[in-house]
Formats: sequence, C-alpha cells, structure tokens
Amino acid sequence: MDKERLKKQLDFILEVDKEKTIFRQSHLSGYIRQENDAEHAWHMALMIYLLKEYANEEFDLAKAMMMALIHDIVEIDAGDTYAYDTDALRTQKEREGKAAERIFGMLPSDQKEHIKALFEEFEEGKSPEAKIAHVMDNLQPLLLNDCNDGKDWRAHGVKREQVLNRQKSSELGSKDIWEFTKELIEKNVMKGNIKK
Repeated sequence: MDKERLKKQLDFILEVDKEKTIFRQSHLSGYIRQENDAEHAWHMALMIYLLKEYANEEFDLAKAMMMALIHDIVEIDAGDTYAYDTDALRTQKEREGKAAERIFGMLPSDQKEHIKALFEEFEEGKSPEAKIAHVMDNLQPLLLNDCNDGKDWRAHGVKREQVLNRQKSSELGSKDIWEFTKELIEKNVMKGNIKK
C-alpha cells in the first residue's frame, strides 16, 4: 500500500465534507431549511439514474452521476453563486477555476487529472453526460421551488425570463424534460410565484 497516496485521498475526502456547509438559495421540500451543496449533488445523481430514459441521447450513467457528485465541490472555496445574481455570475468561472486547482490538487495526480477533467467537461456542457447532468442541475431546484409554492422565487422577485433563460439549456439534454419545465414555469407564473 502506498501510504502517501492513501493520505492524499483521505485528506481530499475530509476536505469535501465541507460541501455540506455550503448552503444554497433553494430550500428543502417543506421549506424546512436551505439545502446544502452535498444534498443538491446527491439529489442530482439520483435523478440522473431515475430519469435517464428522458435523455436525448445515450450516455455513460456512472460518468454523468459522478459529474453530478463533483460539480459543486469547488463551491467550498468559491461559495454558491445564486443563479440570478448577475454580479456574482461575472466572477464565477474565475473563482471556481482557482478552487478546482486547490481542491482537486489535493488528490494523487492521476485522480486529480480525472476529476478535474470531469469538472471541466461538466462546465463545458457539450458531452451527452454533461448535457444530462445540466438538465438535472436545472430541474432539481426548480422542483424544490415548485413544491415550496415558489417561496424562494418570490423572496428574490425572480422573473419568467430569468427562469426560462436559466433552464433553456435543458433542451440540449432532454427535450421531454424541457417541455415539462416550460409547463412548470408557466404554472408558477400564473400562480404569481414568478413575475411576468
């Protein structure tokens, strides 16, 4: 056994435990409390498995699930960037790039390169796995907002155009889920949860 390798792996495992302390704008169903990044990632991975039949194209299930599990680890350093915060979105890529270097750099070099490549592939959003992972990254908070009667949308005064713009990339990964998404958005506009 390579003890130095194991130490690096275990140090990384403990470091990413901090993802549980990064709270998002979305609340858990029942509006009990804000969800954390680790809960969001777990939920996305499960959704990829359960909703795989709606993908536009065949994809590697394990790879897409792994993308979901690692995509927000960088927020340990970079913080959560709210989807509708235009100022924070301008610096998100730079902040997350630095975080990826530090956090993934804790791993042995082969694993660092593999995990970092998965993160970058997710960010690029072009592979079948990245496309379906993005669908779930978009859909998961949408479902939570809807089941909580739009309280988070209303609290931030979110507009229909903002939600549609955020969700439109879902069509690249799943036309079926994109159609469902548009219906869900319109339902919440009609209820007054999302501004026209």
